[in-house]
Amino acid sequence: MQSSASSLDASFVLVDSEKPVTVPQTPATSKVRAMHPSNDLDYKPGSVRSYAHDWSQSSTGGIRIEGRHFVDSYGRVCSLRGVNLSGSCKTPVNHDHEEFPGDHRSVTFVGRPFPLEEAHEHFSRLRRWGLTFIRFLVTWEAVEHAGPGLYDTEYLEYIRKLLSLLPDYGLTAFVSMHQDVWSRYSGGSGAPAWTLETVGFDLHAIEDSGAAWLLGQKGGGHVEAERGLWPCGYQKLAAATMATCFWAGDTFAPKLRVKNQHGQEVSIQQFLQTCFLDMWDQVAAAVGDLEGVIGFQMMNEPHRGYINVPSLHSFDYNTDLHLSHVPSAFQSFQLGAGHPTLVSTWTRSFPMPTRHTSTTLLNTAKVKAWRQDGPTSGRCLWEYHDVWRWSNKSNKAVSLREHYFSVHPDTGKQVDWYTDYYFPLAMRWSDRARKVSSDSKLVFLEPIPNEFCPETWKPELRPKNMVYAPHWYDLNALFSKAFGDFSVNVQGLSRGMFPLKAFYWGQKGARDNYSVQIRTIAEKAYQVLGENPVIIGECGIPMDMNQKQAFETDDFSWQAKMMDAMMTALERASVGFTLWNYNPYNNDQRGDDWNGENFSWFSRGRALPPSLLYYEQTAPSLDNGGRILPSIVRPYAAKTAGIPLRFDYEVNAGVFTYEWVIPKSDKTAQTVATSSKVDEPPTIVSYSLSCRETEIFVPSQLSHNADLIVHGLGKDDLYRYDESRQTLFVVTNDMTPGRVCKISVFITPSPRPLFFVNDFWTDFSGHTMTAIAILLIIVCYFIFIR
Repeated sequence: MQSSASSLDASFVLVDSEKPVTVPQTPATSKVRAMHPSNDLDYKPGSVRSYAHDWSQSSTGGIRIEGRHFVDSYGRVCSLRGVNLSGSCKTPVNHDHEEFPGDHRSVTFVGRPFPLEEAHEHFSRLRRWGLTFIRFLVTWEAVEHAGPGLYDTEYLEYIRKLLSLLPDYGLTAFVSMHQDVWSRYSGGSGAPAWTLETVGFDLHAIEDSGAAWLLGQKGGGHVEAERGLWPCGYQKLAAATMATCFWAGDTFAPKLRVKNQHGQEVSIQQFLQTCFLDMWDQVAAAVGDLEGVIGFQMMNEPHRGYINVPSLHSFDYNTDLHLSHVPSAFQSFQLGAGHPTLVSTWTRSFPMPTRHTSTTLLNTAKVKAWRQDGPTSGRCLWEYHDVWRWSNKSNKAVSLREHYFSVHPDTGKQVDWYTDYYFPLAMRWSDRARKVSSDSKLVFLEPIPNEFCPETWKPELRPKNMVYAPHWYDLNALFSKAFGDFSVNVQGLSRGMFPLKAFYWGQKGARDNYSVQIRTIAEKAYQVLGENPVIIGECGIPMDMNQKQAFETDDFSWQAKMMDAMMTALERASVGFTLWNYNPYNNDQRGDDWNGENFSWFSRGRALPPSLLYYEQTAPSLDNGGRILPSIVRPYAAKTAGIPLRFDYEVNAGVFTYEWVIPKSDKTAQTVATSSKVDEPPTIVSYSLSCRETEIFVPSQLSHNADLIVHGLGKDDLYRYDESRQTLFVVTNDMTPGRVCKISVFITPSPRPLFFVNDFWTDFSGHTMTAIAILLIIVCYFIFIR
């Protein structure tokens, strides 16, 4: 049964003239559940003040972890989706391509991701798009660029003011300490320049010696020869050495001792980790008390450096990108010490992303990466530790300790990066971050990129309230910057999948391909972690794919297809996510202006000026500057009075089906995994469900000037759609545990299809049947005539 609003006027319904109900509040960590007003049998759908994608305290009463789900104070499962804010945070406001590395101690990140005065525009836009869960990017350099212990208080005040605005727009965020390839000064983003100088690197010699690829920091990375090279920097000398010293300097570089800001001599590991944790204290203290900050992420895409490398002569192809010049650890040592060295060269290939094709002689100018006035007096740090040496007699490098980084140099015991180094620091960090903020903060951790959840992530090692936050990208499309009808499951191929099983055709094939990959990531996590939330912390598509044709034709249909395939896969896996990325500074020429990347589907340069904008959720003026929005701005069940089972949305028809089950509450039991499958969540939970109302985000873009029709409601179930809040409210009357609710929602008239969902049979069935018919005729000829 529907509420008093008819299906015809449902798309324009406002809250009844009666005063909207104020939702009672309980602390986020309380085990005493507030009663949602929908438990009143006279309650009318949508009578609360909030909207589906509102994560403020006034809407949810607080969000916490229960099993694999995020749950509000009424026991509703919260589906969190949003954006990374923002790729612009990797570089300072005064970054200069021509002068890099420049005066690295006087940079400023105040105004990243955007100036404070622009916040109303951007937060209103993200609210309209239903992308209200924010992965907010901060870098170590932004906080402590001036030197050890010298914090940029202006920047900390700026991010505090910015993040304090989030609840006004229904947004919530977790603060992620971003890094790629250790630092801008080793080819990525993250740590301050002085960290490299402390270890002994010469910032002005790093690139020429082959210790890092820095062209992307100087505005490069856009032409074919430079495309996608920056991730290879993880294996190069500068980044790999810094990561090794940071995580395990006491084990592998014990002779490297430096003075801290107090004049005390300490190990390089103690120096770097103490600076890192002290810097995090400043960040957590600055924003940790804010309502809009739900948690923290210790480090983006952590990397082990040389730790666990089984041989000095190779890296793991499955986890470390091999493209262009890829020196082994042994070769990197030689290059950094100023010796010309032959290095393997890899080129793009198929079906694997790259293959070894030749060797190239690098550092013919004999440039040294190490400072003469550094702690090793100009010597390679690893030669200093007797891992290798240069033989003057043979004029060649000699490997002395082939397995140096895979076993403890003193004990000979096998080391494990996660168990021995990553989690010990993660525990220290989480304890300190919570101590200066709140014990209820969520902790977001992720593995090395392209790895499944490691078996070593045992419960006793993990911080409490941990969220598993891996990343996913289509590696084939990412490094070819191309997408078409043919797609490849590189994740499967790299792990021995039979090639024909890894090849897919058409849009249906792309959806299925991505679904297999993302589902596998989630289910591998559930197998190891049990009932623990999974958020895909980064996922996105290159907007400059297919030779940047869309920038000339303004036809972004291939980008729309790829984004739809990815979004469909995320929905099928029932995981939350933050898309990479929303970057107001993106433009068609420089993209995101970092290492040649171009992922932002919003560009302020394409948008209307603020003077022409309206800021309501129904304001289409906010959409200007956005591209492929129908593939991104989609309906989703934000708050479910039950356990989500399945959500299917067809973007070309504007139709979705949603299925959920009413759980059984057993307060004496833990929420225990009965299956690692994404579509088989536990239905016996340890908390109470005190709400009958499910809130589904249905974008105004989809519903404006159309009717919204709901099929499948049970007896006495009610619904109301409020376009001004972009929310479909569904009140379930029968709350019997085990009851499965399933609704189908239609928009009429249907939106204009974006594209045809093709597959192999739609494209080739005629040719296939013709070939079969010809083959049968030939066979019959030989059997019956000859």
